[in-house]
Amino acid sequence: MKYDKEKDILKDPIKNFHRAFGVYGICLEDDKMVVIHKNGGPYIHLYDLPGGSLEEYESLSDAVKREFLEETGLEIEIVKKLGVVDFMLSSDWRGSTQVHHICVYFLVKKVGGQLTIPNQFEGQDSLGALWVTEHEVSMENASPLVLQAFEWVKKGELHADVELFEDWKVNR
Repeated sequence: MKYDKEKDILKDPIKNFHRAFGVYGICLEDDKMVVIHKNGGPYIHLYDLPGGSLEEYESLSDAVKREFLEETGLEIEIVKKLGVVDFMLSSDWRGSTQVHHICVYFLVKKVGGQLTIPNQFEGQDSLGALWVTEHEVSMENASPLVLQAFEWVKKGELHADVELFEDWKVNR
């Protein structure tokens, strides 16, 4: 569903707004993509792309490499920056009822390591990674990031407009 400026669905002064910014890697092998089992945030208990927030003084490319290694055990090389997408979720996460998620997508390739159970520390939101096909993901088991990544695989482009999810359910 696309954001409708006319209806201005998300602008509600009573609702609590949260904006999240992160970097994410799309790693493909044969017909499969690396995803993580999410252990936090609005995509908890779903498949999500490896990635996340930047640390202080960290570049976008350094952040996606660090996050990928921490969450999957894989060392990656960046093939190219694909672009930026954003999602608006009407949900109940972290005391917020509206979440605006801005995502920088990178195409990456595996250059070392192997899928492992990640070390758990404060802020770690991956329970582990696996390879999935497009047919194994759906709105019921995957974040919008994963669905958009498979859409990019098919079409070769990312959506330009914000994607709106009016009744996003956080799977507690």
